[in-house]
Amino acid sequence: MHREDLGSFRNRHRNECIVFTNGCFDILHRGHIEILLRAKELGDCLVVGINSDGSVARLKGPSRPLVREQDRAFVLLNLRCVDYVTIFGEDTPLETIRELEPDVLVKGAEYSRDNIVGADFVEGTGGRVERVTMLEEYSTSELIERIKADL
Repeated sequence: MHREDLGSFRNRHRNECIVFTNGCFDILHRGHIEILLRAKELGDCLVVGINSDGSVARLKGPSRPLVREQDRAFVLLNLRCVDYVTIFGEDTPLETIRELEPDVLVKGAEYSRDNIVGADFVEGTGGRVERVTMLEEYSTSELIERIKADL
């Protein structure tokens, strides 16, 4: 879904509880799937925001992403728990959150409430923020480092 479609999306799904979560999702692993499944349980419609390739490179370094944004979006869209995917080019999803106005914003529990981008906005519009427990042994960056060490 293109960002310019988010406002009309919200209007079409007015009577549904829209859940939003975001991330790079560079190499999809069980930790990602666990968060997505838990996020879907919190509402009717799960929208996943993914960082664009440029955004991932700025946040993670010039060797990232390993998987292009269109491929990451394709994989996520083909998970049963994900209803829509949108790609954002900024370093944070704040503008996407403002345009979508989700009812529930989901992030991993490793984020403190004060460090969740968009939390104030979502709560200010009557929504809520949910922090879900991440599986500790799953990290894309750590997975990449282990692969590099084995080469």
